[in-house]
Amino acid sequence: MTVQTFNPKHSNANPSKVGYHHKANHNQNRTIDQSANLQNTALVQIDKPNDGSDDAIKTPKVGFVSLGCPKALVDSERIITELTREGYQVAKDYDGADLVVVNTCGFIESAVQESLDAIGEAITKNGKVIVTGCLGKDAQKIRTMHPAVLAVTGAHAYDEVVKAVTHHVPKPAKSKTYDPKIDLINDAGVKLTPAHYAYLKISEGCNHRCTFCIIPSLRGDLVSRTIDSVMNEAVALKKAGVKELLVISQDTSAYGVDLKYKMAFWQGEPLRTKFFDMCQALARLGIWVRLHYVYPYPHVDNVVQIMTDSMKISGGRGGLLPYLDIPFQHASPSVLKAMKRPAMSENTLERLAIWRQICPNIVIRSTFVVGFPGETEEDFEYLLNWLKQARLDRVGCFTYSEIDGATANDLPNPVPESIKQARYERFMALAQQISEEKLQEKVGQTLVVLVDEIDFDENIAICRSYADAPEIDGHVYVDDIDETVKVGQFLTVTIDEASEYDLFASFVA
Repeated sequence: MTVQTFNPKHSNANPSKVGYHHKANHNQNRTIDQSANLQNTALVQIDKPNDGSDDAIKTPKVGFVSLGCPKALVDSERIITELTREGYQVAKDYDGADLVVVNTCGFIESAVQESLDAIGEAITKNGKVIVTGCLGKDAQKIRTMHPAVLAVTGAHAYDEVVKAVTHHVPKPAKSKTYDPKIDLINDAGVKLTPAHYAYLKISEGCNHRCTFCIIPSLRGDLVSRTIDSVMNEAVALKKAGVKELLVISQDTSAYGVDLKYKMAFWQGEPLRTKFFDMCQALARLGIWVRLHYVYPYPHVDNVVQIMTDSMKISGGRGGLLPYLDIPFQHASPSVLKAMKRPAMSENTLERLAIWRQICPNIVIRSTFVVGFPGETEEDFEYLLNWLKQARLDRVGCFTYSEIDGATANDLPNPVPESIKQARYERFMALAQQISEEKLQEKVGQTLVVLVDEIDFDENIAICRSYADAPEIDGHVYVDDIDETVKVGQFLTVTIDEASEYDLFASFVA
């Protein structure tokens, strides 16, 4: 996905109005052409030249549309990797595809509608469509609206999707026993992210039963990967050139609970399948490691200490980043109780204070829901006051919307849409003010940044610091770069200016 680029320092554009700042969710949507173009050529080059040769003509092509969160994106990556190993290519458009796979999202109603629209577009423009992903749980809804779909599977159903594809578009006949385009796919697999960062999914499903969420019904209870499996993939990604790993799951800090922290051996070392042990091992890889979806349990304190220690050793260019993505959702005790969230607001403020004492430069990102059924003005004011005390660095927000199957739909006292929107705007205005104040404190500081993209017209590098996750947080814009600056490179810069969400620095060779 091409990041929208501009130079706010030299423009009348308002960074806060640009869509990629502080998104409420982590959507990693990929259109059919983006899925083809974003295959990570540092890991595998799977496109064969369409030059009219016999080989090119016979090779079947599958188009991919991937919607939803990074967990769904990883599912798409795994399906593409398996199909590539079978000899299929990824199509760059609907016309060039023998079949299209649509990986859907069903988390909120707007995502359901987006998924249904994407299925309809694929049917209209191609005709042969397989549906997978979270919305696939409701196959009846999909088939009622789109009876022409060839097959429907649920989330992370890799084998089922591959089987459906091979049924409707038979595997290509291999003209030789060895094909480097296929056989040299390494352990990291095909990626739909830029070459310098990748998502590392450590578990699937969730044991919580939050009233607004249907993830357990879509993806099941917590199922953790063993620690050796996680570490082997992490090392493969590093060897492929990845500079940043983004650790994802539904509940990262619960990693290994379902396996009772099973012991495994990795590189001759005994490791428990446990959150702390995994973070400790990942921190030693010498690349950035960023944690997402971490619940604020007490044992996270020890992980924050790893952040402090590993970043000191690496000089900021490797280790466990002092960044936590915590899904707080709300602060009012009554709303949290109605949500059936596993933590209370008083405890989280204490937890934040402990983390900041251990690691003063830690950055906290979170997402909140306003307008939840029964939320009063008093509840909302409680949330605003909590945010003023918490002073979170990165904040996103949803207005509550019903989703089929969520128990919150039956709660009394729904909040009118106009009030939801007004509260959203008040909340984000406060969050923006806090963000601007905290970023101003960084002016004059020296930071290590990772180059995501280069705007050659403006002669700037669009980068991220440890405080910025890709596509959802802010950027560091580095002026007056030279030809030595490359995408995926670390730079050490001094911050000159700050805006509501972004930092600006000058390049020094």
